[in-house]
Amino acid sequence: MLITSLENQKVKDLVRLQQKKYRDLTGTYLVEGEHLVEEAYQNHVLLEVFVLEGVTVSFDGNVTEVKEEVMKKISSLESPPSMVGVCRKQESHEIFGNHILLLDGIQDPGNLGTMIRSSLAFDVSTIVLSPDCVDVYNPKVLRGTQGMIFAIPIVSMPLEKAISSLREKGIPIYGTSVEEGVDVSTLDTTEKEKYALVMGNEGRGISSEVFALCDKNLYISMNSKVESLNVGVACSILLYELGR
Repeated sequence: MLITSLENQKVKDLVRLQQKKYRDLTGTYLVEGEHLVEEAYQNHVLLEVFVLEGVTVSFDGNVTEVKEEVMKKISSLESPPSMVGVCRKQESHEIFGNHILLLDGIQDPGNLGTMIRSSLAFDVSTIVLSPDCVDVYNPKVLRGTQGMIFAIPIVSMPLEKAISSLREKGIPIYGTSVEEGVDVSTLDTTEKEKYALVMGNEGRGISSEVFALCDKNLYISMNSKVESLNVGVACSILLYELGR
C-alpha cells in the first residue's frame, strides 16, 4: 500500500501523535529514523512502520509506503527520515533494584534523553519521573535516548510516594547541594551500594518538599570559576561516581 495524500486519515492520526494528549489517549507514540525503529522492533513494542516509497525494512511487520511529502508531514524532523514507527507505550509501575534515579520536574527534552542514556551506562535500575517532568515519549527525548529508553524501567509517580517506598527498602536518598552537601567522590563503598539520586528542575532545582526528604546531599568538586553544570551533565558525573 502507498499513501500519497496528506488528507489521508491515517496520516492525520500519525500527526496527532506529535502531541502528548494524543499519545496518552491512544497509548502509542512515534519513533523516527531507522535506528530507533530497529530498536523498537528488537524490544517488541513496534506496532507498524511507515517508510518512504521504495525503502525496504530488514524485519517482518506491518509496513506501509508513503510519499516524501507525507513523511515530511508525519515527522517532527527538518529532514524527513526514511521511516517512522508507531509503538505501544511501556508502562512501568514498580520500582526495581537498588540504584534509582529520581527526576524532579525536568523540563528540557534533551536533558531527559541524556539522563536516560547515562542511567543505562552507569547501571541505574529504575528511573522515576515526577508527574511534572517533560513527557518521556516527546520526540526530542526519544532521539536523545538513542534507543536506550527501551532498556530501562521508567516509572511516573509523585516523588514523595517513591521516596516513602524506597525508605522501606533501606535505600538512602541523595539530593544535590553545594552549600549543604558532601563531595560525591568521598563516599565510601557502603554508601554507594544502594542509592536513590534526586536531580532537580533546570531552573529551581529540587523542590523544597523533596529536598526535605533527602538523607544526604552531594556535590561535584570543580573549578571555582564555574558556578554550575547543566543538569544532564551533572547527573552523568554523579551516576559515574556512584557507580565506581
